[in-house]
Amino acid sequence: MTLTDEQKSTVAAWIASGLGLSDVQKKLREDYNLPLTYMETRFLVDDMKLTLYDEPEEIPEVAAPDAIPLPAEAIADDPLPAVGGLNVTIDQIARPNAMISGKVTFSDGEHAEWSLDQMGRLGLQPTTEGYRPVEADVIKFQTELQRLARTQGF
Repeated sequence: MTLTDEQKSTVAAWIASGLGLSDVQKKLREDYNLPLTYMETRFLVDDMKLTLYDEPEEIPEVAAPDAIPLPAEAIADDPLPAVGGLNVTIDQIARPNAMISGKVTFSDGEHAEWSLDQMGRLGLQPTTEGYRPVEADVIKFQTELQRLARTQGF
């Protein structure tokens, strides 16, 4: 696939303005009648030595965590330092139907497993049936989870 110098400049401007690969792919098809696949678009951007600028995705906040059934087996990363008596870990291998999952220890010592699915829904399965963390712990948990997810590239 060969682009003219004008087309290359236009693609570079799109990337510089913050467009993602799928947007560039769409604009190439619409503006230049170039039906590239996503992978071809990726290779084109790489060949042009352009850098994509991804905005960090925000993890949606949840008013109150709902319990969803999760399998007990998962391999967890080493625990990270506690934040205000709260400790959150991320599993090395996410549970089934989850983009990311892990464990949390709340300030009162209660443990729970958590998961975030592809729709951005946060699920919490406490080890003590019926346990609900206090609101302050939920806020700290969500804040720490956002921080950890960003460090892991989510």
